[in-house]
Amino acid sequence: MGKTIYDSKDTFGGYFEDFSVGSVYKHWPGKTITESDNHLFSLITMNTSPLHIDENYMLNHKHGKILVCGPLVMSLIVGMSVSDTSGKAVANLEYESVKHLGPVFIGDTIYSQSEILDCTRTSDKKRGIVYMETVGINQNDEKILSLRRKFLVPCKPDGV
Repeated sequence: MGKTIYDSKDTFGGYFEDFSVGSVYKHWPGKTITESDNHLFSLITMNTSPLHIDENYMLNHKHGKILVCGPLVMSLIVGMSVSDTSGKAVANLEYESVKHLGPVFIGDTIYSQSEILDCTRTSDKKRGIVYMETVGINQNDEKILSLRRKFLVPCKPDGV
């Protein structure tokens, strides 16, 4: 009997047949957000709101400290999900229903998990669309962001 060899690139994401409605993926590791993460992201995206970069300005704000830029949080939460879900994606098709559920501060550690909501094979039967919801939580287990997205993945090649 031959030995089965798994190539590490084949464990990055899944083929269409690997997904089923109701499956939940707990993504790991988390990411602790540093001051430099937030400042760099804010500046390279030209989001120079004092909410994200001016500590003195934020002293009199209701939170009393800098808020991490929302699109950075979204990017990290999506990024955390890729190795478990969309790593083999042919295309990201849609992001929807992005909800910022709580503030994120410098020094917070975020984690995420995703649930598969729907799987639909394309008419050519060679690919499928996976629809999922991802939720981000902080180190205190408080929900900070949720979003839904769709991505297109290939079906398993013959022999896999």
